[in-house]
Amino acid sequence: MKTELSSRQQRLLDYLREQIAETGQTPSLRRTAGDLGVSHTAVAEMLKVLEQKGLVKRQGRYGRHVHLLNRAGETAGIQRIREVPVIGRITAGLPVYAQQEWEESIVVDADFYKGNNLFALRVKGDSMTGAGILSGDLAICRPRQYAADGEIAAVLINGEEATIKRFFARADHILLKSENPDFPPQRYGFDHVLVQGRVIGIQRGPDVMQRL
Repeated sequence: MKTELSSRQQRLLDYLREQIAETGQTPSLRRTAGDLGVSHTAVAEMLKVLEQKGLVKRQGRYGRHVHLLNRAGETAGIQRIREVPVIGRITAGLPVYAQQEWEESIVVDADFYKGNNLFALRVKGDSMTGAGILSGDLAICRPRQYAADGEIAAVLINGEEATIKRFFARADHILLKSENPDFPPQRYGFDHVLVQGRVIGIQRGPDVMQRL
């Protein structure tokens, strides 16, 4: 059943959709009032009605942040996206230098990939195929300077070589294990391995999709 809105309420809803699609952010109450030529109070009242009708959800102090809702009452896809920088190349075979600069960025679902300062690394090599990580994929990482045993982590070796492996801390060394029997485990001293982050997801690279 279609939700009935007044012309002013529909105008506000359309305005919010356009602004969020263009900027990715909710416009301020002041800007909204100015652009629509109405008072702050009128905007606040219309937002209240839209919320009651299940079309938006207000969050934050004074309800300043507005989420558009879909038919299931969930945040609409337009507001679930987030941009993650691809900061360099990382190996899942023989380590290569991890360049600390943005090559590009990718868009991911913010509901699925949570946390601050996420970054992506491009995978090269076949040592993690058993974990579903293929050469050409993008590994989405949450920055962290530690890893629990068995976690798949992005680590920096000897200050410059980066790799993705399963991490294990032993009594006198760090063990990095592959997910491919063709690649033997690697042992390093504690001073030679620096955890960069935990791998929390994989995005298939376009060249990978063509091969599958």
